[in-house]
Amino acid sequence: MASPALATDVQAFRMPAEWEPHEATWLGWPHNPSDWPGRFAPIPWVYGEIVRKLAEGEIVRILVPSRAHEARARRVLERVGAATSRVEFFRWPTDRGWTRDFGPICVRREHPEPEVAVARFRFNGWAKYPDHRKDDLVAERAAKALGLHVRHALHEGRPVVLEGGAVDVDGKGTILATEECLLDPFVQVRNPGFERADYEDVFRASLGATHAIWLGQGIGGDDTHGHVDDVARFVGERTIVFVREKDPADANYRALEENRDRLADARLADGSRPEVVELPMPAPLRFDGRRLPASYANYYVANAAVLVPTFNDPSDRVALGTLGELFTDRPVVGIHAVDLVWGLGTLHCLTQQQPKA
Repeated sequence: MASPALATDVQAFRMPAEWEPHEATWLGWPHNPSDWPGRFAPIPWVYGEIVRKLAEGEIVRILVPSRAHEARARRVLERVGAATSRVEFFRWPTDRGWTRDFGPICVRREHPEPEVAVARFRFNGWAKYPDHRKDDLVAERAAKALGLHVRHALHEGRPVVLEGGAVDVDGKGTILATEECLLDPFVQVRNPGFERADYEDVFRASLGATHAIWLGQGIGGDDTHGHVDDVARFVGERTIVFVREKDPADANYRALEENRDRLADARLADGSRPEVVELPMPAPLRFDGRRLPASYANYYVANAAVLVPTFNDPSDRVALGTLGELFTDRPVVGIHAVDLVWGLGTLHCLTQQQPKA
């Protein structure tokens, strides 16, 4: 653990919890058909519905690669009835649209005066895809466009690779992550040579998180190799939801049971035990013979609503009901995500919040 003096200093900037007030949500408008091969046509309309809900409570900042793409996006938004007066477009080239992982990860401090800054992590295409260099520039471009200070995430002088979907925070010093994503020494290695203590130093210094809860594996079908935002999330300062598979024959069963056991023994930054609440998993969803990473944990907490992916599954109702009981200060809204998840991600993967100063 950090010394008391260091812990106080690094917590001057912290990553706020997702439910804290946003100034805006960042979103990359879909433009790369290879993200949804053979199924791209409905995707802009799903985005239109997402933007319609987001714009009810905050600015929506949308990345587009060109004037023509912006025009097409505007037509979709107008037809679905989105509040386009609350939408801002930024014409920057991107490789893909998974803004959670390459967009600006914002941190905030309250003293000596309120300030929002960008914690500048590097993005390397999940250590899997070579076409990531345009995406890697987005965070700094966003900081420059908004006049935000850039805080480069370094460890022993070395830039740190980290995607937004690899972590989740309660805003009070605790962070969730998985060993599969960050500590596997052979598969999709983000930071070669990093061990648990190295990441925990980064979490403290760059995100103001002084305590990490490490889970084991993510779910099958996830090409990020174990992002935590498909398996467990904070819904409050003392409450964590996790997805559980009830069928012992399912490929996800053993890994999710291990995560359940770890959460049963977990502690928060203040030493207390979190309340742990179970979410169901939908029945396996496949397309072209591939298992897709469908998970209700990939919800997004916006100012005006909690947007939850749904999958034409009986468990949709259970997941929406559970989250509705936990988020009592804003409505919980289902977003049809059967087409969206063919891109191997859903609502949380597409969005990145920018907190209010």
